[in-house]
Amino acid sequence: MTIEEINKRLMLWADEKNAKHSSSLTPNARSMLGARIPDLRKLAKEIAKENYRAFLEECPEDYFEQQMLQAFVLGYAKDDIEALLAYADRFIPKINNWAVNDSFCQTFKTARRYRDRVWEWMMAYAAKSEEYPQRVVAVLMLSHFLTDDYIEPVLAVLNRLSCDAYYAKMGVAWCAATAYAKYPRQTYAFLLENQLDDWTFNKSIQKMTESFRVPDEDKKMLRKMKRRPSKSSKDNHFSS
Repeated sequence: MTIEEINKRLMLWADEKNAKHSSSLTPNARSMLGARIPDLRKLAKEIAKENYRAFLEECPEDYFEQQMLQAFVLGYAKDDIEALLAYADRFIPKINNWAVNDSFCQTFKTARRYRDRVWEWMMAYAAKSEEYPQRVVAVLMLSHFLTDDYIEPVLAVLNRLSCDAYYAKMGVAWCAATAYAKYPRQTYAFLLENQLDDWTFNKSIQKMTESFRVPDEDKKMLRKMKRRPSKSSKDNHFSS
């Protein structure tokens, strides 16, 4: 399938109303055509079965949907893990919104087959200070590394993700909340002693209390753990 054929299909799926709605939910995204996510996933699976490498190397990025296709194709492609990680290294610096970020992370189920190698690879991004590299780490961890073997390392890494940008902090909070739902004992111990800033800590607690997977008794206890914001936290533009 050529890039021209792919783009033609994207244009056929254009929906101005859906584009307007999706744009309102996705700050910083490129121009949107309004194609539906199920259609993009189906197309990505077709591309992944063909020459996915040529697609990733040639695909333009004029539209949000083209970036989403790349995110999904990376997730669906079957190849040597080192080849996939090399393409991921080329893709991650181009991420500029939460939707593309999370679509790549959640679809990249190959990580479950090669957890040790992917974990090692992820730690280079954990050490970066940029918003989306750190969100990549948080969302990959909550999607593929909340296991008996990795829960303690995951919680330790959450302490190290210190980027002050909104979507990085939200990624940490989301990961912490998901960890509590699956591993309440270990995550509770983490909540008692952690290095999260007040905003991220309180957002983590909020997400835990909103989760249908957390028992009501736990929610009562968790609400009492919320920190009283300092003056600097109140002035922070993330406060809500």
